[in-house]
Amino acid sequence: MRWLIVAGTVGNVLALVFMSNSTEFYQSFLSFSVLGGVSASLLYNPALSAIGHWFHKRRGLAIGLACTSGGFGGVWMPLIILHVAPAIEFAWSIRVIALICAVHGMIASFLLTKRLPPTAGAESSIDFKALKDINYAAVTIGMVMVEFAIFLPITYICSYAIYSDFGFMDAYLLNAILNAAAIPGRFLPNYIADRFGVLNTMCTICFFCMASIFCLWLPAKGNKPMTIAFTAIYGFWSGASVSLAPVAIALVCRTEDLGKRNGTAYTITSFGTLIGIPIGGAILGADNGSYQGLTIFSGLAYVLSLVVYIFCRFRIRS
Repeated sequence: MRWLIVAGTVGNVLALVFMSNSTEFYQSFLSFSVLGGVSASLLYNPALSAIGHWFHKRRGLAIGLACTSGGFGGVWMPLIILHVAPAIEFAWSIRVIALICAVHGMIASFLLTKRLPPTAGAESSIDFKALKDINYAAVTIGMVMVEFAIFLPITYICSYAIYSDFGFMDAYLLNAILNAAAIPGRFLPNYIADRFGVLNTMCTICFFCMASIFCLWLPAKGNKPMTIAFTAIYGFWSGASVSLAPVAIALVCRTEDLGKRNGTAYTITSFGTLIGIPIGGAILGADNGSYQGLTIFSGLAYVLSLVVYIFCRFRIRS
């Protein structure tokens, strides 16, 4: 596990450094999207799986507390770029972020350990044969649908604000608001999940994400207070869906298989993330820049997520 964290840290830092020196689109794409994406995958799955090894009864809360780091990072990274870049230029603001990531990655490489030995015969980190387990397959499909839905508002909320004449600074501060709201969202629902059930909580999360889109974002039509309210509420509940998904996987596998099952699930789930954002962009383009179609599409994606998790809840309970 440790070599994955080290490799992911090195790759992540290099991706940021290379991006800071990029002058062409293809350079930014190769450095940040390709190298950065692979490196983030090397960091994310081992970190969550390690926590699952050490906690059982309070696993949801433990993973939720660890996932709050993503919320903190999502707050300070945009603020560094917005407020530091004008003084030292964009490239150096990215290098500052790279330095911070390097320090945190080194600390993680020393602290992260697993409790149980690898399962005998588990040479591969991805096991598609596990999908023969209907319960595991159902939870994985639920994760795919959530990942398909979750990044649509996160990706397009800033461009929506610019389209609605918020102003550049106010539009990009929505990122910080969303991630600040995700900090409590990543551990409070997980605490509730330990008491009332992971799948019950996931159904609740999908419902409130859907409701926030249809009841706040859709009727906002550029209204600034409503958009900010949506950003905060959606940030809270979407943060919960990120931190609780690996806990749901732990329901349908042995603890010693958690790393491999998480890796398999997130490999499949990545395709939901990959296609969701471009489809949203295509809808936006076809709608002549209007965000109404994209907003409705985002809400319907959560409707499907809710249906899948309701099925999972009754399937696994039975």
